[in-house]
Amino acid sequence: MCIGISLFLLIASGFSQTKEITLEDIWQKCVFYPQGLPGFTPMPNGDYYSVQNKEEIASYSFSTGEKQAGILTNYNLILASDNLIKLKDIDIYQMDNSERYLLLGIDYESIYRRSYKAFFYIYDLKEKKVFPLSDTTKGKQSFADFSPDCSKIAFVRDNNLFVKDLVSKQETAVTTDGKFNHVLNGIADWVYEEELDMSQAFTWSPDGKHLAYLRFDETRVKEFSMVMWGELYPESYRYKYPKAGEDNSLVDVFIYQVDNAQHTKVDMGDNSNSYIPRLYWLPNAAELVILKMNRHQNKLEFFAYNLLTTTKRLIYTDENSAWLDVTNEYHFLKDNNSMIVTSERNGYNHIYKVTFSGKPTPLTSGSWEVAQVCAVDESNEYIYYLSNESHALQRDLYRINFKGKNKKMLSNGKGWNSPTFNPTATYYSNMYSDANTPPVYTLHDNTGKELRVLQDNAALKERMKAYGFSQKELFTIPVNGGIELNAWMIKPKNFDTSKKYPVLMYVYGGPGSQEVNNSFFRGMDFAWYQMLAQKGYIVVCVDNRGTSGRGDSFKKCIYKQMGKYETEDQIAAAKYLQTLSYIDSNRVGIWGWSFGAYLSSLCIMKGNDVFKMAMAVAPVTNWRYYDNIYTERFLQTPQENPQGYDDNSPITHAAKLKGKYLLIHGTADDNVHFQNAMDLVSALNAAGIQYEQFFYPNKNHFIMGGNTRLHLYKILTDFVLENL
Repeated sequence: MCIGISLFLLIASGFSQTKEITLEDIWQKCVFYPQGLPGFTPMPNGDYYSVQNKEEIASYSFSTGEKQAGILTNYNLILASDNLIKLKDIDIYQMDNSERYLLLGIDYESIYRRSYKAFFYIYDLKEKKVFPLSDTTKGKQSFADFSPDCSKIAFVRDNNLFVKDLVSKQETAVTTDGKFNHVLNGIADWVYEEELDMSQAFTWSPDGKHLAYLRFDETRVKEFSMVMWGELYPESYRYKYPKAGEDNSLVDVFIYQVDNAQHTKVDMGDNSNSYIPRLYWLPNAAELVILKMNRHQNKLEFFAYNLLTTTKRLIYTDENSAWLDVTNEYHFLKDNNSMIVTSERNGYNHIYKVTFSGKPTPLTSGSWEVAQVCAVDESNEYIYYLSNESHALQRDLYRINFKGKNKKMLSNGKGWNSPTFNPTATYYSNMYSDANTPPVYTLHDNTGKELRVLQDNAALKERMKAYGFSQKELFTIPVNGGIELNAWMIKPKNFDTSKKYPVLMYVYGGPGSQEVNNSFFRGMDFAWYQMLAQKGYIVVCVDNRGTSGRGDSFKKCIYKQMGKYETEDQIAAAKYLQTLSYIDSNRVGIWGWSFGAYLSSLCIMKGNDVFKMAMAVAPVTNWRYYDNIYTERFLQTPQENPQGYDDNSPITHAAKLKGKYLLIHGTADDNVHFQNAMDLVSALNAAGIQYEQFFYPNKNHFIMGGNTRLHLYKILTDFVLENL
């Protein structure tokens, strides 16, 4: 009897107690990883979407949610491929506009941040046959893309552009001069990919008769080398990386006529100090719109090149006193003489309707920002967009007409929304979350009406309760000059105002970023912060000046002096936290990754009387070492603005370091080079400063793979526990 009662009490006690979060739970078992919608894809025609699972790819009705048809079963794929391909092998799939062909990508392999390669196969849904896109012995392909007329696929292999005819199965080499570290055709170079969000550098004309593509001549760009460890004689990986103030690739625009293999080079003038960040076709297929941006990145010109007259005309210019951000917010209308764009020309990012060579007409306005144009429904003259009009920390979906009238909020005015529209803008899927609610995926019609829930992450919500997750609190911090900085805070679950707690500040703070928002952001780190809260720490994040959502004056005050105001704001925020009765003013630390590591390093050096410790993962330590497109956007060149580079370099301030400092870097970081860590270490050594360091062999900027993330966060956790 007593044994039974004791056992019952033990079980009941176990259910009532909060579970302890472990690093293994977070990074090895992925217990707190939110579920998404794998394989969800709006279909080209009709109001349907497709979903992939282990057994089939099937289509479903947006309006009813009912299954319409099985598109491809695992059985049929295995049969057609002679057991070569199974559905579980498919990393990418895409359907052509006619919905006859299914493009399947397997053995997906990342190159850099956005570029990739894979083996592609085409499944003919009519014939129930599968064939390779190209000879697999020649290597993997990148950016396989159907022509709009569904007759061909263009792709890149070994820096050359190819076209595959789906009927004749004939493959044609559009270019032949591609060579690694010399010439790239149809694929962007490293710096365009990283900083201009461009990896595929070709586009089909709407009628499928022409391919426009960029040719990158990297000859004059200097190489950077990284040692790859593991062999008896380690190998050196060399690639083109233009650092601040250095030469870029020479980029040319070509148009390829498919039926006669004729190439036309478009004369864009001097290309030695300018960028071609985007190519678009007008709906008439007779004109190619080419965007050209100056090296200072404060002037963006739109040129329309006419294939028939072989002439080009300037149709639109956007300028800014500081810098412009190239986006994907350019929508060209069917009249072939107007477009919908976003611009910061009046101090906040808003939507404009532009008649070519005419004055832009604002469709939205106010002291808030449009975050994204999600869809343009030209038939009904509606624009669907995200903005933070309801609150700077939120993203709501709105609809407005082409005259800037009849604005309507389609979301609920809370949290963070990320919609994906079908091609006709009649339906959309939406991912909603808030600071303490993991993503909820729903389907809606274009009035905003919710049709059904696709994924609610209910299991994760219950798990968060079981592990006693604390609420992330959103608040503001006053700093000098009457400025209020947005912030969030996570307190221990058993928080007691009479006690004093140590604080770990997390910072990113880079230009145009936003870490403080009402969304379930960086879920895995969120779980780590909850683990630290269980151990008695308060975790705080502050968005400094230079971050987004609050207009040009707040974001671009950092121009030519990047790092100055950002660091001042983080130090001021830490001093404010020290005034709170429940904060242990002697135990304030800071950490960050990449730009955040740059700031955390500067903070403990410039704020050596404020921060007890700092951790920096993959920091930039002098912007002279970073790529030119990103760095010159905010600082201009080192030749023009040497003080902007050196005055706020952690290397310059290394001798000021007093607290505990941990430096971590991957030796194969193609983005923020290991050179940054090495030169900071040299400066610290020269100043006689003690610090700790850890380096990950052959790991890139994300420091992932195998047990690497678990290992990394064990190091970070131990450093916090021992030094804060």
